Amino acid sequence: MMDHRLCQRLSGTGASEEPSSDSDGPGAVLKPCKAKTMRDSVPLGDPAADRAGAEAAEQYSGARKRRRHTISTFDEAVQEDRKIRTTPGGRRKKLMGPGLASFLSLTAAQAQVRKWVYAVYVYLVSLLIIFGPIRKYVAERALHGQDPFGWALSYLLGNISGFRFWVLMLNLDHWSPLPPRPDAVLENASCLLGSVEHIRQSTFGPANTRLLISAYCVLVLITGLAIVFQLSAIAEVDTRRKVFHGMMVLMFLPTVFVDPTFCSLALGLVLAIFLLLDLFRASQLPPISRPLTYFLAPYVDGRDHRGPVIISHIFLLIGCSIPLWLSLSDLPRIDTGPWAGWDVPTRDVSMVSGVICVGMGDAAASLVGRRYGRLKWFWGGGKSLEGSVAFAAAVSCGLIAVRAWLVLGGWQVSGADSSGLPSSTLSFWLWTALKAVIAAGGTSATEAILTGCNDNVVVPIVLWLLVRGLGV
Repeated sequence: MMDHRLCQRLSGTGASEEPSSDSDGPGAVLKPCKAKTMRDSVPLGDPAADRAGAEAAEQYSGARKRRRHTISTFDEAVQEDRKIRTTPGGRRKKLMGPGLASFLSLTAAQAQVRKWVYAVYVYLVSLLIIFGPIRKYVAERALHGQDPFGWALSYLLGNISGFRFWVLMLNLDHWSPLPPRPDAVLENASCLLGSVEHIRQSTFGPANTRLLISAYCVLVLITGLAIVFQLSAIAEVDTRRKVFHGMMVLMFLPTVFVDPTFCSLALGLVLAIFLLLDLFRASQLPPISRPLTYFLAPYVDGRDHRGPVIISHIFLLIGCSIPLWLSLSDLPRIDTGPWAGWDVPTRDVSMVSGVICVGMGDAAASLVGRRYGRLKWFWGGGKSLEGSVAFAAAVSCGLIAVRAWLVLGGWQVSGADSSGLPSSTLSFWLWTALKAVIAAGGTSATEAILTGCNDNVVVPIVLWLLVRGLGV
């Protein structure tokens, strides 16, 4: 009996007195076997091991959730589409419309063909609009029902004998009505309008004078562009831009008083052409978009990069034109025949205030301020005291010079002179200089204060108001 117990005790050495399994004890019930996990393999009682096991389990479960080579769930696809796509600079990309996705499937040749088709379509539509509703509107509103193209030929070539001969031979005088030839009565009457007006009416003729003005402006443009191209390699952008300001002064400062309505019409037509060409350029229509972009690229500044339209040359033209248009709107219209209403009896210094402001004042302020400006205005904006003084000096000289040209040409001045002094006295010129300095000083202060807008448009209007109010 003792030997049996001893053998039983020796055979159970190292074993637990508890049942080795659930089935060893009395009333044992079979239970499903549980799979052994990584968490179960970690020994209890070790915190570091517990944390490592938990992290491994999370990585394992995350890897099971992120499937790489299977179809994404619907929620994952929706979240992927809702992600904000940005450019390398950090700006949010514009979402592509549902109708534009088909363009991504085009080849380079197909895209080029489609671009040319669109360009031809836009050009044809533009021509149809010009020759259709615009032509009809201009004929009814401005030309007393006459055709604009025939009227334009007569307006420029009406005093040329060869043109008059062929118009009469082909019976086109109903389409291009000819002006009457000057006679002795008109020549004598023009003597009372001043020396320049007498030469315009009797010597050259109004139409030939317009041709001479056009040829003079073309000559200034060619010379100015040649200078700009020569300065491209040695001068900075600001200096080259001011050459165009000087070209505006040379073209319009001496010619506006000779024929104000013709200069006004020319500025309006050029502005319309500028807007149309820049629309084609911004739309990237071949074949003119790329040459225009390359031509304008050396003369743009930061304001031109804020949008698709290059505004510098457009605002320069608007700044020179608005004062002339405002002055002509206040004057009565004269002339007879096919050109009825296309002449004015008087002239005014305010007609060229925009040319003086933009062409002389702004150019002087920029050139002097950038090179010699040391004292900045305390309200900020980058404008210097030296530039403002240069602006006022240039505008004052321009107003006095224009007043002298007005007196020298013998034109009648619109409005009464507040001084009541004859133009041949020194007191008259001192009074004129004082008013010019006041107008220039006020405009210079406005130009220095306005830092958040384009001064080529706002400042000329301020100068026009001051010149009209002071009666320079």
